[in-house]
Amino acid sequence: MIKQETIYEMRLVSSLEKVFPDDRPVYRPECMKLTGLKGETVSFQAACTCTGFMKNRVKVRIDSELKDQIHVRKVETVPVGRTCGPIVDDNYLRTDSGVYPDLLRELKDDEVDIYPQKWRSIWIDIEIIEEVKAGMYPITVSLEKDGETLVSAQTEVTIYDAVLPKQKIMHTEWFYLDCLADYYHVPVFSEEHWEIIENYLHEYVKRGCNMILTPLFTPALDTAVGAERTTTQLLDVKVENGEYVFGFDRVKQWVDLCQSCGIEYFEMCHLFSQWGAKYAPKVVAMVDGEEKQIFGWHTPAVGEYTKFLHALLPQLTQKLKEWGIDKVTYFHLSDEPREEHLESYRAAKESIEGLLDGFHTFDALSSYEFYKHGLVDKPIPGNNEIEEFLEHGLTDMWTYYCVGQFYEVSNRFMSMPSLRNRIYGLQLYKYKIIGILHWGYNFYNSQFSLEKINPYQVTDAGGAFPSGDAFLVYPGEDRHPEESIRMMVHEEALQDMRACELLESLAGRDFVMECIEEDLAEPLTFKRFPKSDYYLLALRNRINREIAKRVQQ
Repeated sequence: MIKQETIYEMRLVSSLEKVFPDDRPVYRPECMKLTGLKGETVSFQAACTCTGFMKNRVKVRIDSELKDQIHVRKVETVPVGRTCGPIVDDNYLRTDSGVYPDLLRELKDDEVDIYPQKWRSIWIDIEIIEEVKAGMYPITVSLEKDGETLVSAQTEVTIYDAVLPKQKIMHTEWFYLDCLADYYHVPVFSEEHWEIIENYLHEYVKRGCNMILTPLFTPALDTAVGAERTTTQLLDVKVENGEYVFGFDRVKQWVDLCQSCGIEYFEMCHLFSQWGAKYAPKVVAMVDGEEKQIFGWHTPAVGEYTKFLHALLPQLTQKLKEWGIDKVTYFHLSDEPREEHLESYRAAKESIEGLLDGFHTFDALSSYEFYKHGLVDKPIPGNNEIEEFLEHGLTDMWTYYCVGQFYEVSNRFMSMPSLRNRIYGLQLYKYKIIGILHWGYNFYNSQFSLEKINPYQVTDAGGAFPSGDAFLVYPGEDRHPEESIRMMVHEEALQDMRACELLESLAGRDFVMECIEEDLAEPLTFKRFPKSDYYLLALRNRINREIAKRVQQ
């Protein structure tokens, strides 16, 4: 065999590029003009391959004055089964099953594997702290082996002397305690479980999530009728002489932990079953010294469960006031009621009439016709249905997307370009959205929670949802979450929104909207937006420059 020299190749690409093993990335210098404000994370990638026969393990070296603020990870591919919904628009990368880039994994000893004739990327975050001086900073990324530089590439980042303002929008990704206990095989609410929860909360807050789903009882979400999820009930319940007695110590432990991690808003789990509020959620209690399930699919929403809620809610709301979180606590009744559920939802709501006066209530709701009946105080429509609500003059709106938002609108499926994830920030800004919700931060079950899955092997909830819908983070071996490309790009979307808000405070809203829309063929909407990475990257750089000009005056 003739031994040939291995040749390495590196191409710097933006954070919006998805580098597939079989697709040579295009170096676009116009997309590599990096700028940032203090208090944000600016990301880019180094796509690498080599010639030869064997994969090669090499060291990654970063040379820059900002080295201490630079975090390097590798992008791993994951298996994707279901890629999309029943129809697709022209804004998908691929629709075939295969391996897709998504998982961000820490390096060991600063080393990565470079694969012959296959492209992989290195993910590089510049975490701009407020103490960093404004200016232009060169960054060199190199691959080394045995002290020899194999290949390198250079870029630079311009940091402006302005601080990104605090996030205003409320943001919840449904956080499942049962999935953490199940995956790591630890008892629910054991010391180990609380430690894992805290690890995940730190990442959750770091990436812009500031509201948390609170399981007073096991959330009545994505559970097959007649089946149940692992019990994760914070509330202590006893039945004594036919009366309900409650203990709130573990709820307070949860609130304290969440606040210590930076959570600002609390979202009480749904008081009634999903898909129509026809049943009670799963509730367990000590009855005559024995733990029993006292409510669930076998009990109607209105009846004995009404007595339970009439005993619970006055005590709970009093506790929320004592803990000083009543003004930042939101209640759900039932997830995604539709018109055929009108009467059951109405009955459930009327059964607790007056018990939540003074508190925020909201629910995911796709049908404006349902909303017209006045049963939902704060609707949360999908981003494919929100325009009807806006056309009727609703303000202070929430929105969400999930498996059903697959055509024309923003989402974060692995099969979609990252731009479709990041454009969300501009849409939220334009429409003055005050809150966003998503159902899957760490859903590691199949659809209806019939099976527990390994998300490293199954990314589509057992073929039910397009890969990327059910979770944003992976369960790392060290009991800390491993992030995804989608998590980082979603954070970039929120940073774009915050930068727009800062520029608005300096130059006015009309000027910001002019920057966003002046070169567009049609106004930005939830369904109409540019499909170009360069548009987003160049716009953000312009916003940063406009901020810097005004801050320096």
